[in-house]
Amino acid sequence: MARLGLDFGTSNTGAAVLAAGRPYAIPLEPGAQTLPTAVFVDYAERRYLYGTAAAQAMMDGAEGRFMRALKSILGTPLAREPRALLNERPTLIEVIARFLAEIRRRAEAHTGLTFDAVLSGRPVRFHSASAERDSQALTDLTEAYRLAGFDHVDFMPEPEAAARAVAGDGRMLIVDIGGGTSDFTVCDRRDGQSRILASGGIRLGGTDFDKTLSLDHAMPLLGYGAQIGAEFGTNSLTAPRAPFHDLASWEKIPFVYDGALLREVRRWIRLAPQPHLFERLADVLESHLGHDIAYAVEAGKIGANSFEAGDIALDVIERGLSATLPRAALTAALQGHADKIASCAQETLKAAGCRPESVDMVVFVGGSSLLTAVRDSMAGVVPDARPVDSDVFTAVVHGLAIAAE
Repeated sequence: MARLGLDFGTSNTGAAVLAAGRPYAIPLEPGAQTLPTAVFVDYAERRYLYGTAAAQAMMDGAEGRFMRALKSILGTPLAREPRALLNERPTLIEVIARFLAEIRRRAEAHTGLTFDAVLSGRPVRFHSASAERDSQALTDLTEAYRLAGFDHVDFMPEPEAAARAVAGDGRMLIVDIGGGTSDFTVCDRRDGQSRILASGGIRLGGTDFDKTLSLDHAMPLLGYGAQIGAEFGTNSLTAPRAPFHDLASWEKIPFVYDGALLREVRRWIRLAPQPHLFERLADVLESHLGHDIAYAVEAGKIGANSFEAGDIALDVIERGLSATLPRAALTAALQGHADKIASCAQETLKAAGCRPESVDMVVFVGGSSLLTAVRDSMAGVVPDARPVDSDVFTAVVHGLAIAAE
C-alpha cells in the first residue's frame, strides 16, 4: 500500500514520496514543487480549476467563483454550509475534498502508483483559542481526505515533519510560519534522527498579515473609516467595519458578494461626504474584485520586505490607484503579530524545558518566515542560535515523505 506525504497548506500544497531513499516533491504543476491552494468554479465551462489555472481564470475575469485559504474555514460553521455551485450544493469540506482528489490524481499520474493512504501535515493548533474548533477542524479535514478517496488517513504536526528533513546535528527550534498558522518544534537531532522535545502553535499566519496590511493601506481607499451622513439631519457615522474586514480576509472574500450589501453601499454613496470612496467599493463588489485586491496587497508585502517600499497596485479598480507600502510601515504593521509569534516560540521552549541559549539553530520554514519582522522576533527569542533556511516551501512535505515511508 503506497502512502503519500501531503502538505495541504493555506496558501500552497505539496505532495512527496521517497525515491532512492530521498524525499521527492512531486511536480503538481509543470516546473513547480508546490501548487497554490486555490479553486475556481468556472460557470461557463462548468468545471473546477485548481492551482495556478484557478488563479489565472480569476485574474482573466472568467465568470465563476474563486476560493483560496480554504484550510482556514476548517472547524468553523462555514465548512459545513452548502453552497450553490454548478447546480449542486456542496459544502466547503466537499470542495476541499475535490481539491485533494485532484492532488491524488496528479500524484498517481506522475508516479504510476496508487495512493490509498496519506500522511498529512497538520498545524499544531488549527484553532489556538478554541479546543472544540481545533478538534472539529481535524474531523473536517479527515472527512475531506476520505471523500477524496484515501482509505487510510494519518496526521503529523507540520513542524515535526520539517524536523525530520533538516540536515545537521544539534538542538533546533523549527519555526514554521504558514498562511494560516505559526507552528514551532524544539528537537534534538543526532546522526540523522530527531527527538521531539515539544511543539506549540498559534492560529496566526500570512493571511493575517495580509489582512492587517489591507485594512491599513487598501481598504481606506474604498471607504474604510470614512463617514456616512444620516438620511435626515446633520449627524454622521463611520461606515460599518464588517464588510471591509471580510473583504480583507482571503477565506471570506467569496462570500462578501451579496446583493443586499451592494444596495447598502449605493445608499452610502448618496449620503457620504466622500462618495468616490464608496463608488470604488461598489465597483469591487459588483465586479468581484476582492481577490485582485488581496493579491495586490500580497505583492506589496513581498516588495516592501525585499526593497525600501512595495506598491499595492489597484489599477483593476481605477487607473492609477495605488498605495505605497514603505518597509518601515510593513514592520510597524506586523509588529503585534510578530510579538505573538515570539511569545508562542518562548512558550514552546519552556514546554521543552530548554533555555534559549541551548538552541544551536533556528530553522525557518513556510513562506511567511521570510518576513523581516518574523526573523527579528526570532532573533530576540534565541539570539545565539544560527538562522537556517531549510527548503522554506518544501521542508514539511519532505519530512512527511520520510515519515510516510
